[in-house]
Amino acid sequence: MVAKKKSKQLQNELMGSAHRVWLAGLGAMAMAEQESNKLFKALVERGETVEVRGKETVEKAKGTVTGMKTVAESYWETFERTLDDQVTAVIHRVGVPTKGEIEELTKKVEQLTASIEKLRAKPAPAKKAPAAKKPTS
Repeated sequence: MVAKKKSKQLQNELMGSAHRVWLAGLGAMAMAEQESNKLFKALVERGETVEVRGKETVEKAKGTVTGMKTVAESYWETFERTLDDQVTAVIHRVGVPTKGEIEELTKKVEQLTASIEKLRAKPAPAKKAPAAKKPTS
């Protein structure tokens, strides 16, 4: 009977231990779920913060690039003007007329041509009879 009692007691202790292990597992699962939710929320918040900072960084970079582009365009325009001026000076030194000068001369030639055409289109003035010769004495 003592052996039976000890066996029953041992069985109860084992059942109690197994039940506590089971409860510990359930507790661990509940705690893991709770902590994972907290962790998930924390990760989302951190991600939102990083996203905002990233957008700010991108906007700053865009501003910097835009500024640099403006400066580069300004330098390029200055370079083009300087180059044009220098090429024009060389062309004048050599005696080659500029495009503007050629266009101006072309307009003058066109005007002169038009004037000549008008003159040609007018009927020739009637010829006067030759003046009578004076007798020479």
